[in-house]
Amino acid sequence: MISPPNPFIPNKPPPDLDERTQAVLRGLIERYIRDGRPVGSRVLSRDLTLGLSPASIRNLMADLEDLGLITSPHVSAGRIPTQRGYRLFVDSLLKIEPLSADELQRLRAGISSTEEGARGITTQASRAVASITRMAGLVSVPRRNAASWRHIEFLRLSDHRVLAILVQIDNEVQNRVLEFEQDYSEQMLNAAAGYLNGQFSGRTLADVRAGLLMAMRMDMHSMNEIVQAALAVGERLLSEGSMPDPDFMLAGQTNLMGVAELADVDRLKSLFEAFSDKRDILNLLDRALAAPGVQVFIGEESGYAVLGDLSIVTASYGPQDRPLGVVGVIGPTRMAYQKVIPVVDVTARLLGSALNDGGLPPQS
Repeated sequence: MISPPNPFIPNKPPPDLDERTQAVLRGLIERYIRDGRPVGSRVLSRDLTLGLSPASIRNLMADLEDLGLITSPHVSAGRIPTQRGYRLFVDSLLKIEPLSADELQRLRAGISSTEEGARGITTQASRAVASITRMAGLVSVPRRNAASWRHIEFLRLSDHRVLAILVQIDNEVQNRVLEFEQDYSEQMLNAAAGYLNGQFSGRTLADVRAGLLMAMRMDMHSMNEIVQAALAVGERLLSEGSMPDPDFMLAGQTNLMGVAELADVDRLKSLFEAFSDKRDILNLLDRALAAPGVQVFIGEESGYAVLGDLSIVTASYGPQDRPLGVVGVIGPTRMAYQKVIPVVDVTARLLGSALNDGGLPPQS
């Protein structure tokens, strides 16, 4: 079943701003997000239904500028939001727009099958998110120790070499050739696989490895030969050295080339180098994985200079007590947060359902 909704709900009270000032700030940011041009008092007086004159709006805009929430990029009457202004807008003034039926269907179609395993489905999800938001979509691949064990088989290759075939709940298949000092017969390997499947099927690989290590610290002489073999082979398979490096699937990065704020060639080059290097992005995704619900990193809040002109919206997917990974969208700070946030939230829940339950829930 799909997990319960965990939508992003702005719930932080704004600072000491009266309703008129809040309305002016919200209207200014919404207009700037839509048009990408500095917003003047005359434009806001037409947009807002407050009955305020342009002169009154100018006075309120001056107050907002004194608070550091908006600024003037040029010597003109127009204003644009600051990072601080965006943060207040996202935390307190945002009006979330639910996904349309068409958008929901496109997301479901983009996460339609788990036959290709975790990498296949996360690739599909990143493409679907990028397509709908027209920004860069990224999804971290579940780390192997966070995935769940479904079934294992062992195939004897030679006197001291064994092929281990591990099938995870998400249909990801891990093959690894293991070498041992001791020789294991085919009958012994089959029995060891049966023991491991009976003891650990459905548990995360991290839990399995912890269980194996705990069992191995017990008196091995009191265990029969099959259990000893199962523990030895299983521990070798799940040793930390066999864990692949964390990774993420990225799609739609070329969408960012059309963003006016990123028109500088050197800035784009640095951004694409960060995508290629992956280290900073993975660190950011780790922070998002550790936090519940939808997270919004605006500009310099990411902690990385290369992302200083961008915002990243993320949500973890999988069970709340052991999330598998993170869905995210990278775009300009001038992104339509009210539309991007529900896309990320719903994608995370659909992806978590598909990877944990082996398929998407039925359409309602």
